[in-house]
Amino acid sequence: MGARITPGRFGQLGPINWVVWRVLSVAARAEDAHLFSTLGRTRGLFRGWLHYSGTLMPGGRISRHETELIILRVAHLRDCAYEMDHHVRLGRRAGVTPEILDRVLTGPDAPGWSDRHRVILAAVDELVASKDLDDPAWNRLAEYFDDRRLIEFCLLVTQYDGLATTIGTLRIERDHFA
Repeated sequence: MGARITPGRFGQLGPINWVVWRVLSVAARAEDAHLFSTLGRTRGLFRGWLHYSGTLMPGGRISRHETELIILRVAHLRDCAYEMDHHVRLGRRAGVTPEILDRVLTGPDAPGWSDRHRVILAAVDELVASKDLDDPAWNRLAEYFDDRRLIEFCLLVTQYDGLATTIGTLRIERDHFA
């Protein structure tokens, strides 16, 4: 099943988004970072989304390691191979070893998690499944995150959940890495 909207090139992206797409493709070591060459067709909307996304990851206050655990869990729950491909690679740089990745895929009940990571992953599961956190889950998460990080957690999970929806709906093809 092919992409519903083909990745754009210079004419569809415009000069700014074309440069952004090329830089991000090179950084990802991808021949064509299809997500960016597709979303780049929206011109200014793409740049606004990219700023928002970049503020959450890598610019957020939640540690890079925990951010990657969260994103990888969302990608797994949403069966989003595109997100998984990229964040397995990014996660490695943030200390997500193959053993930790296996635990992410198994979930919060996998042996070996700290209580903190078990609580975070359980909250991801609940937020993705129900689009809400009940009071006990919220209170457990609040033991580890301050108010700013609690808000960031909600935005991060829902950003990657929504992105998985966009990737799936547009049928964005997986990237080929060098």
